[in-house]
Amino acid sequence: MDAPTDAPTDASTRAPRGAWHWTKRGLQIGGLALVGLTGFAIVDGWEAFGKAPEGERAARMQVSPQYADGGFENPQPLYNDVWGMVKLIFDTSPDSTPLQTIPTVAGDADRFATPPASGLRVTWLGHSTMLVEIDGVRVLTDPVWGERTSPLSWIGPRRWYAPPLRLEDLPPIDAVVISHDHYDHLDTPTILALREMIATKGWDTMFVAPLGVGAHLAYWGVPEDRIFELDWWDRLPVGALEIVCTPARHASGRTLFDKDRTLWAGYGLLGPEHRVFFSGDTGLFPALGEIGERLGPFDLTMIEVGAYGRAWPDWHLGPEQAVRAHRMVRGDAMLPVHWGLFDLAYHGWTEPIERVRVAAAAADVELLLPRPGESVEPSSPPTWTQWWPDLRWRSGAEDPIVATMMDATAVAP
Repeated sequence: MDAPTDAPTDASTRAPRGAWHWTKRGLQIGGLALVGLTGFAIVDGWEAFGKAPEGERAARMQVSPQYADGGFENPQPLYNDVWGMVKLIFDTSPDSTPLQTIPTVAGDADRFATPPASGLRVTWLGHSTMLVEIDGVRVLTDPVWGERTSPLSWIGPRRWYAPPLRLEDLPPIDAVVISHDHYDHLDTPTILALREMIATKGWDTMFVAPLGVGAHLAYWGVPEDRIFELDWWDRLPVGALEIVCTPARHASGRTLFDKDRTLWAGYGLLGPEHRVFFSGDTGLFPALGEIGERLGPFDLTMIEVGAYGRAWPDWHLGPEQAVRAHRMVRGDAMLPVHWGLFDLAYHGWTEPIERVRVAAAAADVELLLPRPGESVEPSSPPTWTQWWPDLRWRSGAEDPIVATMMDATAVAP
């Protein structure tokens, strides 16, 4: 009797496996690897993803004038050129990250034992992290001491230098202000460490954040009675200071599924003798003029100048529009921030500061240009020397950043 047609065959008579077999096997292996990697990423980043607002916190968000259709909205929507973003990948500056060691002013925590002679001193610690000492109150903005601006410990933009000041060397902080919940502004490891340090040292520190962001802070163990969530134009007294939450043109989100679930903002720090404006992340928009009218003039503005691109002109100001924003809010001295620590765009790492110097000179705006970790009093700034290298950079004329839905002539008088 003949053997059945489906009987196993000897290896020598087995038909060779075709390309489709190996393609399927490759897809199976690749799929399993992707599932495993995704699972690892979820576990690794779970805590950093934060928590969705709920209960009374969510109810308060939903009555905000900025809230509609399940999320927060800008009065002027953000324009995105998706194809332009793809093309920019192939036009990345060869100098987008530094090859040289960036000079910083490290240590020297004893300086904070002596109050600023003028009543106003700011220490730029890189990106948007500043220690502001104003009329006897200490405010820490968007604190980032972590290694990466990412929910994952092994991938994501990595800082270019160690924090100039150790977290444990901070003087007592009266208020930590958070502009929004993107990873380069709300850093989980830093909040966790701050929470423990504040509890250990017995500081009476307030955490001030836009609507909804307090859910992340509470999830990470910050006591609810220390969290103060503000809507645009809300005011909060902190000692002799009044903190005012100001409008911004930006976005929020920490995962693919929570876009604009929480609010974004800037801040006015209004003291009896001095006034400071912190832009947070923002594109150019008309309400900057209203901020100047209602809260200005400001002795100092701390305005973001980096991580820009023509394909997303409304997300960030860009250097030239940062100077314009400074004038709109009626600022005196300007400290350019949001540059010089992380690779978050495609331009050269020194380009933001080079372009803002040109724009400021043309507009007769005084710039403060401290090294990371350096403290400065705006009323008596030191003589500046260029601490960054001379590298190739594109001018504003070569690569203009122009916000949409904005009157090109609207600036402060």
